[in-house]
Amino acid sequence: MRIIAGEHRGRRLTAPPGLGTRPMLDRVREALFSTLGPGIEGAYALDLFAGSGSLGFEALSRGAAHARFVEKSPGVVSILEDNAQDLGVAGKSRIVCDSALSEGAWEAPEGEPRRWADVIFFDPPYPMLKSEDRSALFQAVRDLTRNVLRPGGLLVFHTPRRGVTGLDFDMGPDLDQRIYGSSALWYLRGDEEVAT
Repeated sequence: MRIIAGEHRGRRLTAPPGLGTRPMLDRVREALFSTLGPGIEGAYALDLFAGSGSLGFEALSRGAAHARFVEKSPGVVSILEDNAQDLGVAGKSRIVCDSALSEGAWEAPEGEPRRWADVIFFDPPYPMLKSEDRSALFQAVRDLTRNVLRPGGLLVFHTPRRGVTGLDFDMGPDLDQRIYGSSALWYLRGDEEVAT
């Protein structure tokens, strides 16, 4: 797996062995980052269910200021740490060994506002969408867009093309779905601040 564009274009990432992780296809990743465009520059990114870190490291390569990677497997965390070192971006990375659904893993960096993330990559294993975790995934998406994503920021949820509909999100009309073969990307904007 390679970084597609930016400062580290063409650099290889080590992927976890076996079938436990499912990296996003290059053409889907390219489409995602084309959608983000220059908005990734200077961004704070949160890469949940990080796996190899391909989304967070791609963001850093394209000019993101910082990326936090959340992955629950200690072995995969070790690979993430190696990838960060190999790319020379350890100083712009924070790697957390925790469940991607744990609110503690989403806490704002010191000195940042509570709603700190400009972009959130939410790429759970497909089997979770067919398990008892399904409702927890959609609840996490709602919580992330309301409590972690900056107003106007973007959460990108990678799902299979079939098996997820707009009704699953229970978030009103502000959903944008794009289809790429057997994959779908759902784009959700962070809620605007409500004056009190």
